[in-house]
Amino acid sequence: MADRLLRINERMRQVLAAAVADLSDPRIGFVTITGVSIARDFRNAKVYLSVFGDEAEKASTLAALRSAHGLLQRAVARDAKLHHTPQLEFTYDETLDTAMRLDTILRDEIPQDDLPGEPST
Repeated sequence: MADRLLRINERMRQVLAAAVADLSDPRIGFVTITGVSIARDFRNAKVYLSVFGDEAEKASTLAALRSAHGLLQRAVARDAKLHHTPQLEFTYDETLDTAMRLDTILRDEIPQDDLPGEPST
């Protein structure tokens, strides 16, 4: 069952990424569908996304995707071989922001001379 969920999650991510790329809403910024997590009963699916830009661009992109929910839901329904099409819930993926903050902190705390792989002069 777990392998099937992983395959469905990845296929839904691919379908949604293609469908989002085809949307012509000017509120949608540079967005990446980073993952999908479907519930075990296949009724709901969380769609994780990252948006390149400031908080206003992130908010407008999320609002645009939520308003295009029906269109994106239909794209999944056309492709899915499921008894029920899961209800999509769009949520912002904080992973990239967290990684960038950690990278900044580490770069500020560790002297550049101490970084592994960097030749000493």
